[in-house]
Amino acid sequence: MLGNKMLRLCFSLLLLTCFYSTRVFASQNWSWSTCSKDSTFCLQVFFDHGRVDAKLYHLGSEIVRINCDGLLFKGQKSTSSFQLISSKVVKIDTVWNAPWGQHKQTHDRSEQVLMQLYDTTSKQQVELQFSFSNDGLAYRYIYHSKDSSSVMKELGTFIVTGDAEAWWCWADYNTLEKNYQHTSLYEASHVALPFTIKRKDGVCLAFMEAALANYPMMTLRQDTTNRGVFHINLVPWADGTAIKSFGAITTPWRVVQFASSEKDLLSSSFLDCLNAPPSNDDFSWVKPITFCGIWWEMHLGLSDWKYSGGRHGASTSNAKRYIDFAAANGIGGVLMEGWNTGWERWGEPDAFDFTKSYPDLDLPAVVRHARSKGVEIIGHHETGGDVVMYEKQMDKAFAYYQQLGIKYVKTGYAGPVNPPTENHHGQYMVNHMNLVMRTAAKYHLMVDAHEPVIPSGLSRTWPNLLSFEAVRGMEWNAWSEGNTPSHDCVLPFTRGLAGPMDYSPGIFDVLESNRKSDRVKWNGLDKGDSRVHSTICHQLAMPMIYYTPMLMLPDIPANYSGHPLFEYLKQIPATWDETRIVAASIGEFVVIARRSGTRWFIGGIGNEDARVIPVSFGFLKDKQSHSYSLCSDGKEADFNTNPLSYSIDKGTLHAKDRMELKLATGGGFLMIVE
Repeated sequence: MLGNKMLRLCFSLLLLTCFYSTRVFASQNWSWSTCSKDSTFCLQVFFDHGRVDAKLYHLGSEIVRINCDGLLFKGQKSTSSFQLISSKVVKIDTVWNAPWGQHKQTHDRSEQVLMQLYDTTSKQQVELQFSFSNDGLAYRYIYHSKDSSSVMKELGTFIVTGDAEAWWCWADYNTLEKNYQHTSLYEASHVALPFTIKRKDGVCLAFMEAALANYPMMTLRQDTTNRGVFHINLVPWADGTAIKSFGAITTPWRVVQFASSEKDLLSSSFLDCLNAPPSNDDFSWVKPITFCGIWWEMHLGLSDWKYSGGRHGASTSNAKRYIDFAAANGIGGVLMEGWNTGWERWGEPDAFDFTKSYPDLDLPAVVRHARSKGVEIIGHHETGGDVVMYEKQMDKAFAYYQQLGIKYVKTGYAGPVNPPTENHHGQYMVNHMNLVMRTAAKYHLMVDAHEPVIPSGLSRTWPNLLSFEAVRGMEWNAWSEGNTPSHDCVLPFTRGLAGPMDYSPGIFDVLESNRKSDRVKWNGLDKGDSRVHSTICHQLAMPMIYYTPMLMLPDIPANYSGHPLFEYLKQIPATWDETRIVAASIGEFVVIARRSGTRWFIGGIGNEDARVIPVSFGFLKDKQSHSYSLCSDGKEADFNTNPLSYSIDKGTLHAKDRMELKLATGGGFLMIVE
């Protein structure tokens, strides 16, 4: 099983891809093995009489078995049986840069086996690819069909051995805005991805998918009689078909990310590396951004998206106020939701017009004012789920933004999909989302996608695809029972693993008491007692914990202006040169250090339990003294009873130093080291 470890030592590969073995098989029994650099994790792929299976080992013990049983086409009466034609093994050792990210450079060091198969059941040539790195394994199929076809199922299972804890949310086919459940592995019945588990020996596994294109989203269903056996399930079309294809079918990568600890689970770039590099198009125009905007005030019911009723938020005068606030505080952009006509007709076909402003908004004048202040405008396209309407208007709407000089667009699909029979996470919507990112690139527009399909690393291929929601985020705190501190501490290990996440954290008025008498209830989940369930320093740290290159500072300007903590919040960058995970425990706490230039930002958040976390500063690397500013929970801070208590401390430290940093209940901290 460890034979490839010795083989690895014989090949030194620097910044190139090298093919090193090809075999053609007469026998129908074959296997291939490889291991992580430290031999902690090993993968074995084997072919035996028509079937392909894989096993992941940790310190010699099997922890996951994968059955790769191919696709079930419409009319096919039995599962696939493969003949192995040939295989080759490829080693990859490359370094690549992106316009934004958690690291300035990403090192892709992996090993792949490419198996050429013949499916004797569907009579098709098939390529089955496996990829293995120090922190993940993945596989995918390429069916080389030239005809149109319908696929009913993807046949495959993940068999997880041993007891484990699981963090999962229910696989709703139309929304990813769910609370995560923390249960035993065996209670995770039908799960959305990412799906994260922790074994009793501390090993962590996260199940995901990468490079999702022209294919439905995957969920996992646990077998009702065999515990730990998870079957691949694809979100179907309305007619029950899983995939409708007109030619070759390339499945997304089926990914198992692994780590010996929770902390190491957060350090992987494996998902991004499974996606193709950008095309030859020039993406130098792609820029990360920090922004504020006309958003939170509407969720609070202080203003409205629609024009009727006299409470419209996106007016010329209000937009200019936000622009002036952004310019005065070094904030790069302003989001304007509800600027275009149609909000009164929500839910009707063809309700919205993405080139027509409401009467109280002069959009060209607002854009000119923003440009004069060095501020970008983030446009908004809320479709209400009417995809048919949006695809008819998309080119015209994007061209209008380009003409005005608007470079960013936030899309939304908060409603049932039109056509009404299709699921939000099926192939229809995946194809639509990919059409949006490609069309936006044509007009040099950067995208923040809300109510999207799950991120799958496609931002590597399309760097203009900056951010995604796909999470139960901040707005739920404005008009429902809200999100718990534990929810906040689960997200980095689940949804956060899938890619950039627009949670929109950073609310200072956590009690939502400012202008409470001006609020108008608009959401049926609002019981009148909504608030943000954290301390103010928890909110200050969250933009550091949840990575996104479109970083929103969401509170209204009145709650930021003059607040001492705002001087630190507005310094947080939207892209980083280096990231280190300092401490982490799923659902309990996360501490992350990120570097931008010569400055380090260290942020931490915790759940409902108060604790003290020791933080060492070895990542500073040098012997110089460094000045720091530490914003942390006050002595009596408590997210329930005293959430606004904080302290600001300043001093100096060295790389050899260690500090005990306090987290109150639902608390957090932000430290900036110069």
